[in-house]
Amino acid sequence: MSSETSAAGNASPAPDKGNLAAGVDAEIVVANQRVFTGGLGLAFATACVLYTAFHVFVMNFYPLETWVYRLSHVAGGLALGFMYFSARAFPVGQAVRRPFTPLEWACLLPAAAAIFTALLQILYAIATDDRVPTGAPPDKMLYTFGYPLIVGTVLAIVASWIAPPRDRGKLGAADSLLAIAAITVGLYIISHAEFLRMRAQVFPHPNDMFASIAGILLILELTRRLAGVALVVIVAIFIAYGFVGPWLPGVLEHRGYAPARFFAFLYTDNGVLGPTTAISSTYIILFITFAAFLQASRVGEYFVNFAFAAAGGARGGPAKVAVFSSALMGTINGTSAGNVVSTGSLTIPLMKKVGYKPQTAASIEAAASTGGQILPPIMGAGAFIMAEITGIPYSEIVIAAIIPAVLYFLSVYFMVDKEALKKGMRGLPREELPEFARLARQAFLFIPIVILIGALFMGYSVIRAGTLAMVAAAVVSWFTPFRMGLKSILYAFEIAARMSLQLVAVCAAAGVIVGVIALTGIGTRFSSMLLDIAGQSQLIALFFAMCVAIILGMGMPTTAAYAVAASVIAPGLIQLGIEPLTAHFFIFYYAVISAITPPVALAAYAGAAIAQSDPMKTSVESFKFGLAAFVVPFMFFYSPAMLMQGAWHENLHGFATAGFGIFLLASAIQGWFFGTVGWVLRGVLLVAALAMISGGLTSDLIGLAAAIVAFVIQKKLVTPQNAARGLD
Repeated sequence: MSSETSAAGNASPAPDKGNLAAGVDAEIVVANQRVFTGGLGLAFATACVLYTAFHVFVMNFYPLETWVYRLSHVAGGLALGFMYFSARAFPVGQAVRRPFTPLEWACLLPAAAAIFTALLQILYAIATDDRVPTGAPPDKMLYTFGYPLIVGTVLAIVASWIAPPRDRGKLGAADSLLAIAAITVGLYIISHAEFLRMRAQVFPHPNDMFASIAGILLILELTRRLAGVALVVIVAIFIAYGFVGPWLPGVLEHRGYAPARFFAFLYTDNGVLGPTTAISSTYIILFITFAAFLQASRVGEYFVNFAFAAAGGARGGPAKVAVFSSALMGTINGTSAGNVVSTGSLTIPLMKKVGYKPQTAASIEAAASTGGQILPPIMGAGAFIMAEITGIPYSEIVIAAIIPAVLYFLSVYFMVDKEALKKGMRGLPREELPEFARLARQAFLFIPIVILIGALFMGYSVIRAGTLAMVAAAVVSWFTPFRMGLKSILYAFEIAARMSLQLVAVCAAAGVIVGVIALTGIGTRFSSMLLDIAGQSQLIALFFAMCVAIILGMGMPTTAAYAVAASVIAPGLIQLGIEPLTAHFFIFYYAVISAITPPVALAAYAGAAIAQSDPMKTSVESFKFGLAAFVVPFMFFYSPAMLMQGAWHENLHGFATAGFGIFLLASAIQGWFFGTVGWVLRGVLLVAALAMISGGLTSDLIGLAAAIVAFVIQKKLVTPQNAARGLD
């Protein structure tokens, strides 16, 4: 199932007028991903289906105890992750078959002996109920479980690093051992959960520590494979902080912790099993499954074709298609880089075709795709974590996100439109575009999203609303050529599991950081320091929060960056009197925008790879295209109506003035108002834009007056000659 679909998905059929977006829903195979065939492919496809079905069943029909469910989620995700993703990229071309090197054998043999010893020991302990209760001797199961588990895990990780890349279609020996180690850790903590809840924070057993260390090592290794090394380094710094704190100065100082207590604490619901995993095991995997249903029913193709039909013929058409399609596809994938790869593979070549430079095409797609993470209802999982941390209902967060998301896409649209005006670009010929009337008759494909939003507004739980939307996606597919039968539904469950693995690892890694923050109290002290630096100035505090959120976002995925920044910064902002919703939205917004902020702009780098442009130049230009959006968070700070926190007329006024301000800001940045403008008028437009953005009636009038002045000067309605006539 997996291999056949992947092979079909990777084909690149020639686009036709009726379906320019052919292949946009295809699964993307990354450089270190295995693709299993035959019996092995069927076995692992079945494992993925069972993993997704387990979550959907538990969430809807048979709730499990919290720790058991979250541990099953993490352990299963780690096991599948190690099976599917190698430690290194596979060679391009024909499969390479190499024998094990002596160094590999030296690591693999003792690793296998140690990990299987630990697995058999915990299975025997569970079967005979001879576990490690509170107060057990320190050496109980230590030599048959604790020591073998940590030694075997470390050796298996080393073996996976030194192993040369081999056949993409075969299991890796070291990775198989790591998957078994992940299951062993999960079994130990599940079977000892009743003891760990009490003793992990006070007097843990040595086995608790070794199981936790092994689990954290496995989480970090899978995070490295799926999300890069930056997040791993940040987590390592936080772990090191737990031990070097007594020697650090000022606000960073803490009394230090014994290793057993420190690591056992991190693998509880205060850390790895805490809010981030709570979200990834419920809302995230549910909505990824919903996205997989849309992908399996080819709804993504419809979204992109709809965008081409609506905007492809306008000036700079493919760039505007990138804006519209990225907004629609953001509902499906919710990740910046993923959005770039899926829609950019179509829009970037077409942008180049109508005259955009390669780096400009990549920059536009990166800026547009980044907005997918702030677009309701999914918002790249940020809304779910925000609801968990703040206690604000998810439906309120989604409503509050509407205006900022619209403003973001408006800003990118204005930037794109003015770029096309400056360069005199045209759109694609209408005869090359899908027929809008035909696509309009298929507007029922939006029904699953309408049902999702409608169910939330009607008061249904997020899980029930997501499940109804998933069922609706299957039902509407019956009115298209891509009807979802049992095979397609199973395929959707299969790809949902693979799509979720990165977020499982990332959320677990972020949980380690959250655990360190909770144990050391650095969040509270950091908030106090923020208050001291800001000196009761909310604006200074927000600027500081912006910098921290962007820096964190450069080093880790948005979900993790927001979770960490919210734990450290948000309490200080709230103490300064900023509303919790505003504070959290502010942080989340900049964590998202970090994907197009140099020097580490992951979305821009993904676009550059497709456009074959310079990554750094692309990131700088994508920053320019998204620059107008950098002021949006300050808009909803100055005007709560921007988050739907006012009366309807206040919300409407705030949106209208902010939208005009965004237009003026884009005009100033691009140097095009109603024609080319020089630096002086660009300065006037910038002042007008900032005045409109601040949200007050007086400032709006000032901004409007400045915009009128810029207009009459540019249109030469006022010149030095006729202005002087009144002096005669």
